[in-house]
Amino acid sequence: MSDLTQTVVQRTIEIAQVPAPTGHEDARASLVRAWWERDGLGEVHADPTGNVWGRLRGGDGPIVIVCAHLDTVFGPDVAHQVEVDGGRLIGPSVGDDSVGLAALSAAGSSLSVGGMPVWVLATVGEEGLGNLCGVRAALNAPPAPVSAFIAVEGNYLGRVSTVGVGSVRRRIRVHGPGGHAWEARQTPSAVHAVGQLVAAISAIPTRQGTSVNVGRVGGGEGINMRGRDAWCELDLRADAPEVLEEVARAVDELIADFEAPLSVEQEMLGDRPAGGVDPEHPLVRAAVQALGEVGSSVASPASSTDANAAHALGIPSIAIGVTRGSGEHTPHEWIETAPIEDGVHALTRTIEGYEELSS
Repeated sequence: MSDLTQTVVQRTIEIAQVPAPTGHEDARASLVRAWWERDGLGEVHADPTGNVWGRLRGGDGPIVIVCAHLDTVFGPDVAHQVEVDGGRLIGPSVGDDSVGLAALSAAGSSLSVGGMPVWVLATVGEEGLGNLCGVRAALNAPPAPVSAFIAVEGNYLGRVSTVGVGSVRRRIRVHGPGGHAWEARQTPSAVHAVGQLVAAISAIPTRQGTSVNVGRVGGGEGINMRGRDAWCELDLRADAPEVLEEVARAVDELIADFEAPLSVEQEMLGDRPAGGVDPEHPLVRAAVQALGEVGSSVASPASSTDANAAHALGIPSIAIGVTRGSGEHTPHEWIETAPIEDGVHALTRTIEGYEELSS
């Protein structure tokens, strides 16, 4: 194992053992900031949103941003321990996105001198209900105009994701008058209404590239009571903005059919834009060529990452990785350590190849 790979592995273990649920990324941010200061990156700082920035290479003109996210899906109630099992690391967030964070500075260590200025960025609020708050804030106030954006998702090696899957997340709450389960048996129940709504939502015709999911439901006051209040949380996804709007309209039409004495209110929980980049764009071609240099096959699945925010602003952006693994969002997530060296090299060559193809 090379010194570079060993450093990335050690840092992956170190940061994966620090809980960082969305909204509580401070400890990880401090650790990343300390790494980058020790590595000699320029202008290392935290912005008001909690993101950490570092300059890999200076220069004039538009910048390339290479990004990985700090937050995870688990809180401190889940044991954040990393098991080393031969050529694997096993534990919460090792691939999503601890190894991505650990690889950012390593990729910059072998960048050629000269060329476009390059910044690394560790973001908050990528997971769950973070609603991409970190990357949105970063792209609204970058150090300079942005030429290209690369989201690093640790176990995506072999992927060049050019399409960002958008999502609309809502909490739908139904209110009713309530009453006795027998004496008021003709009174509409909010609980029954939510159940019927969930069934109707699941029956919405969907085309390829869409997903409709009710992730949580709740409500009611007692087993022998007509429900006065009930709710469900809805996640709608699509790989094109117009398709996402179409699915959201279908849900709105279902809700519009509710009649008194029931009432419905919606709370927006998240809005992640869909978008994409031309597969022939120099950034995409550079990533494909870089993977070819390390002998990796290439797939182009749609994904949902910090790159979505760049797509929405018209910034050329992709999502790629630095190793292989699986089990994301589970306590037994795992990654392979052997591909890391190739993955870091491919990341470096993606940046350099983009510069070459853009000149």
